Amino acid sequence: MTKISITGLFFLACSSLGFAQQNLGKISVKQESLEKQFDANMSAKRVGEHIKLLSSVPHHVGSVGSKKIISDVEKIFKENGWETKIETYQVLFPSPQVRQLEMSGLTNFKAVLKEIPLKEDATSGQADQLPPYNAWSADGDVRGQLVFVNYGLPEDYIELEKQGIDVKGKIVIAKYGRSWRGIKPKVAQEHGAIGCLIYSDPIDDGYVAGDVYPKGAFKNEYMVQRGSIMDMVVYPGDPSTPFKGSKGNVERIKHEDAENLLKIPVLPISYHDAAPLLKDLAGAVVPKSWAGALPFTYHFGPSVSTVHLNLKFDWKITDAQNVIATIKGSEFPDQWVIRGNHHDAWVNGANDPISGLAAELEEAISIGQLLKTGWKPKRTLVYCAWDAEEPGLIGSTEWVEDHQNELKQKAVAYINSDGNARGFLEAQGSHAFIPLMSDVAKSVVDPQTKVSVFERARAHQAISAANPKAKLDALKQQTIRLGAMGSGSDYSSFIQHIGIPSLNISFGGEDEGGEYHSIFDSYDHYARFKDPDFVYGVTLAQTAGRAALRLADADVLPFDFTSLHHTIKGYVGELQELVEQQRDKAKAQNELIATKAYLLAADPREKNEVPKIEKQVPYLDFSPLLNALNALEESAKLIESKKVTLQGAALQGLNVKLYQAEQQMLNVKGLPRRPWYKHTLYAPGFYTGYGVKTVPGVREAIEQKQFDEAQEQIHQVAQSIKQLSNYLNN
Repeated sequence: MTKISITGLFFLACSSLGFAQQNLGKISVKQESLEKQFDANMSAKRVGEHIKLLSSVPHHVGSVGSKKIISDVEKIFKENGWETKIETYQVLFPSPQVRQLEMSGLTNFKAVLKEIPLKEDATSGQADQLPPYNAWSADGDVRGQLVFVNYGLPEDYIELEKQGIDVKGKIVIAKYGRSWRGIKPKVAQEHGAIGCLIYSDPIDDGYVAGDVYPKGAFKNEYMVQRGSIMDMVVYPGDPSTPFKGSKGNVERIKHEDAENLLKIPVLPISYHDAAPLLKDLAGAVVPKSWAGALPFTYHFGPSVSTVHLNLKFDWKITDAQNVIATIKGSEFPDQWVIRGNHHDAWVNGANDPISGLAAELEEAISIGQLLKTGWKPKRTLVYCAWDAEEPGLIGSTEWVEDHQNELKQKAVAYINSDGNARGFLEAQGSHAFIPLMSDVAKSVVDPQTKVSVFERARAHQAISAANPKAKLDALKQQTIRLGAMGSGSDYSSFIQHIGIPSLNISFGGEDEGGEYHSIFDSYDHYARFKDPDFVYGVTLAQTAGRAALRLADADVLPFDFTSLHHTIKGYVGELQELVEQQRDKAKAQNELIATKAYLLAADPREKNEVPKIEKQVPYLDFSPLLNALNALEESAKLIESKKVTLQGAALQGLNVKLYQAEQQMLNVKGLPRRPWYKHTLYAPGFYTGYGVKTVPGVREAIEQKQFDEAQEQIHQVAQSIKQLSNYLNN
């Protein structure tokens, strides 16, 4: 059989569907002409210059460098015709005062806790860099034995229990990866650990993955991933002001009382510092799936020697400054299309967030050029550069909480980006936007392959598919696969708290590397390994900018609730399948228990341990959801017919109804145990962090075997869908 390379398969996939710019979408000739001008105004060279400028100094929230970056961003907006203002919030932000990690006993060791600057990286040795730490760790001075917990996930503690290992009163060490970092100390705390260390093992992000920096893109032995460990799945934003904007004389709670902050000290370390700690561990050898790539055998622990972890923070209030730039709409000034990307970084942040911000600025510059031709958007464009995203989505969350009543009335959509690099289109968002984003993706050309970014993404999905059927399904796909929104960027408060239709857009997949949240997230690293020609900055600007412009100028806003209905129907099917899987698993487990109990009764010498009886899975009644879906299907068809027939004031009333419809999917009580999250379809998982759980109230209750709660949540979600259906009918 003739072998076809991955590249060959990609071009075969594309050619089978045609290289031409197919199905450019249902846009007018005037809109198409506008978008050609929009593209022509853009410059990859300028994107690179802005990445270099805005990553030239460290600029975490409240820093001297942050003030420079805010000034630079504000200047770029103003020079291009945008009305610009700074909105300031007074937010809690802890910075490290004491960081001490050492081991004494058989092994005597003091951790370096420092990244080593490199001559090949011009900004890596600058002053005012935040040292490696986890924001929102508790203050703590603790001593204890060390236990290795693999990736620190709930299932890893099940394995530890099987091994007879208890982490209560001990310090744990976990590998970065497989989940958001904040889940690791959260689970450790739940199991009684007194401290948590997190490191990147070279098997995941180091010399096993590829050459280390500066020769290659991957993590060298001293590099460390900083980051927030705020339990954002409870609520994001300033922990001291939940549900309220942090400004003026707002009432605050003590950080020790905040529900989304942990109570144990947590510290990220390099694999240079992790190695002596791991080598000291005694106990059984870990399973192969747990082992890393450091040159010794990995053991569970506990350690022979004692670990001392001492952390102290300055819990201060600092200014978070959002840059808000506006172009007033010519026909509907009180309808806002909002675009955002954060500007703060843990250190220099060339990739995260400046690459995305440079794309947003490129859109703003191009729109400024369009203004000079006499064009004005029909709806108001609001372009935002958020502060304090890195510590916990603070700048955007405080702004949304502060302006939520106005936003519920005026916000047509929120379009987000964050880091960006070479590769494939990645998009998540409200599923009524599937047709909009499909048309946009078919109209933007991928700079490497010269096919549309839609076709390239589709071909990549086919190449990556697990089986032949999945490959064929990918190739047949005529609409974009729009992912559901979890957390980890500034869209969260818009969609999950107040129900503003949202999108999150980026490019990536050909940009591996270990620079994330380190001093080496720099211009030098980005220009070598992420997007050397800066062309994907332009591609992101074309994609997000088209979405903004089409929403701003649409006669009929492009919301399609038939797509939303189809998506929810798929989610309900998944939930029904999950219940059946739970039922089959419980049945198999209990049959195994019966067999082992029989063997023990027949021969007391039988050594098999009898496992615990699985909780029986009761019948769950999904009929309320199915009935609500049937009603939504009819309502969606009705709205599509109204789009064609209505005119004048009636059509404008319909547009308002369309963009406010997402709010009908909110449950005012919020999700169980986390009322800040109100959207019944999308939320970050309680133990996934950034990762989404769709229909979260039902799904997580089933996963946790809380079946009474699952049935209650089925009724809650059904009520939200009925509410949406009735709203669309009236």
